[in-house]
Amino acid sequence: MIGEYEYEDDDIIGNAYDARIVRRLAGYLRPFRPLLVGAVLVLLAMIGLDTLGPMLVRYAIDSQLAQGRTDELPLIVGIYVGIGILLFVLRYCQTLLMTYIGQRVMMALGVELFTHFQRMAIAFFDRNPVGRLVTRVTNDVATLEMVVSQGVVEIAANLLLVMAIAVMLLVLDWRLALAMYVLLPVLIYVVRKLAARQRDGFRDQRVWLARINAYLNENISGMAVVQLFNRQPENLRRFDDRNSGLLRANLRVVAVYSIFEPTVVLFNAVTVGTILWYGGGRVAEDTLTLGTLVAFLQYMQRFYWPIRELSDRFNTLQQAMASSERIFRLLDEPEEIVDPVAPRQLTKVNGKIEFRNVWFAYERENWVLEDVSFVIKPGEKVAVVGATGAGKSTLMNLLLRFYDVQRGTILIDDIPIADLSQRDLRRHVRMVLQDPFLLTDTVLENIRMRDQAISRQEVEQAAALVGATEFVSRLPQGWDTVLAERGANLSVGQKQLIALARVAAFDPEIVLVMDEATASVDPVTDQYIQRSIRKIMLDRSAIIIAHRLNTIQDVDWIIVLHHGRLVETGTHRELLERRDVYHRLYELQYKTAEAGTRGPT
Repeated sequence: MIGEYEYEDDDIIGNAYDARIVRRLAGYLRPFRPLLVGAVLVLLAMIGLDTLGPMLVRYAIDSQLAQGRTDELPLIVGIYVGIGILLFVLRYCQTLLMTYIGQRVMMALGVELFTHFQRMAIAFFDRNPVGRLVTRVTNDVATLEMVVSQGVVEIAANLLLVMAIAVMLLVLDWRLALAMYVLLPVLIYVVRKLAARQRDGFRDQRVWLARINAYLNENISGMAVVQLFNRQPENLRRFDDRNSGLLRANLRVVAVYSIFEPTVVLFNAVTVGTILWYGGGRVAEDTLTLGTLVAFLQYMQRFYWPIRELSDRFNTLQQAMASSERIFRLLDEPEEIVDPVAPRQLTKVNGKIEFRNVWFAYERENWVLEDVSFVIKPGEKVAVVGATGAGKSTLMNLLLRFYDVQRGTILIDDIPIADLSQRDLRRHVRMVLQDPFLLTDTVLENIRMRDQAISRQEVEQAAALVGATEFVSRLPQGWDTVLAERGANLSVGQKQLIALARVAAFDPEIVLVMDEATASVDPVTDQYIQRSIRKIMLDRSAIIIAHRLNTIQDVDWIIVLHHGRLVETGTHRELLERRDVYHRLYELQYKTAEAGTRGPT
């Protein structure tokens, strides 16, 4: 059952309207109209040539063999072989054209999805696991490429061929044609029923595949924790549950597909038997020529052959419909953080920061910040303290506009940040994260984040400012050393120095610092990094989210948050003298530290 697992809301998709999806997919084909016109012309030529074969056979039997003649047979055979060669060339051109179009459509869809992800707010990524998003960009897009490059052509060609043959059957003998058409409604009904069941199966496949990818990503990323707590057997059981779900979905798809082709074969056998019985009787009565009956039977085989081909493309088409639903559902998610139509510009930034009656909740009415107001003057260094869950990190996220406030206003230099473009805002405000994100690239590119506008000299100056030059020079290739995924070949302290150098290289007017970033390093490295942080904050406005109160005693003043409310402000000494929330936090931390020095290690 799908509902047993996480991510339930996104997994359950309602009924899709095929015409709506096809129309939307057709929009991606518009840039390739000239190529599509060429493909259609080639397709029509192929269908025209394909319908000539049985007519040549009819002529050969009735006008040559039945009359005891063979004088025109070499010409008929030559034309027949020539048609085969032409069909070979045309099919090659058709495949080449549609594969090219399919690859371009896949690229366009992939770029559109990635661009959409880049514009989405952080809340979007809170809701969507990485594995699911990766599945959309890789598996689902690849499925659509397959249906464009192969499925569309084959389906269109086979449908047109079926219609052309249906006309030719009527031209040959309308009585035989009607005898065959009597059974068609039954076949169409069965195919539609199977299609509906197949669609559900493919939806389940995509659901389980996304869950497996998400679970794999989670477990591989946290493998150290998994092994530390010996969770391998339990995690294997959970993975097996998801794998079993995918297996059931796959078997359901196979079960339906296994019925589809035999159904077509059965109908073919029944209709051929019917036509042989009825047509053979008419040949014996001399009301139908043998050549016409043979040609009719050949057309029947060609009539059911594209239907059998359609059954092969049936899987691809159904997969494409399921993939399209999921891709378009993702693309239709609105941007939660939207730039104003005419954004104001931050030119010379002084660094004044103001929170004016700010309220914020991640979930409706479950307030994380309540009526928070304060003003930080240009160049001031201010710490924000509070117990876990007080709203400290949220305050940073709001200032960077990763989320929008529900009430109130945040201003920089008296300009509401909602009136600025996100790009402009984040060019002037940078944050030193507690868990630095590192690229699988060189040290140089990690510091300048692949921004070629920042020169190598500027990178080296930024690294020198924070004291990162020494350790970089000891790396195997220095600045050109390629870091492992997530910086696995660096220590925690070295990662922090790169993160600090990155902020220095981009030279913002406002710096946000999470002091928890240095909490897991040794005391010597901690002091070294603290000095680097002070250098970065020099001549800049700065907010420090403080978890360790001994690191913030030199700031200009302190904001104390408690259960989402601003309860105190003042200097370290002033707040201690008031003996309120800050005093309790300080005493608790001091006693904990003192107990730690006396206790076992």
